[in-house]
Amino acid sequence: MSAVVEEIEEIFQKHGQEHYGEGVSQIEHALQCAFEAKEAGAAEALIAAALLHDIGHLIELEKDDEFGVHRHNRSGAAYLARHFGPEVTEPVRLHVDAKRYLCAVEGDYFGRLSQASVHSLEMQGGPMSEDEAAAFREQPGWEDAVALRRWDDLGKVVGREVPGFAAYRSLLSGLAAA
Repeated sequence: MSAVVEEIEEIFQKHGQEHYGEGVSQIEHALQCAFEAKEAGAAEALIAAALLHDIGHLIELEKDDEFGVHRHNRSGAAYLARHFGPEVTEPVRLHVDAKRYLCAVEGDYFGRLSQASVHSLEMQGGPMSEDEAAAFREQPGWEDAVALRRWDDLGKVVGREVPGFAAYRSLLSGLAAA
């Protein structure tokens, strides 16, 4: 196992039981998101992004409020960029914008958000304008970020049984070495 995977696992062990306004812990959420990505047949890099998309909540010591760190996408992507390529880091960086985008382009999307997601949406700039949505679609990887955001919404089921972190060690090691 690579040193970066050990480091990430330690971060999850230390802070993964924290909550961020949802009924599941950070580690439960991460594992459920990765499981959803794998079940959808996503590429390995996107499965890794799904697993690691909220790592910014875990590495930022100063939380914005009870819902965590509203800029966690940027801090998480920056942290991950030291070890992973853009196929992992860009969906992480863009997943907050993907929520804002989906609120702008899908009429019923906002109504499906959890209370915590509604709160963080407000802190993150609210739904995108038409111009912002068009600019978002111009970014490489925007579709992966939207897929990640959909798995993010599904990864909040209390008591759901999914494979643990160990199931992703070799995947992460392979991507970090690439």
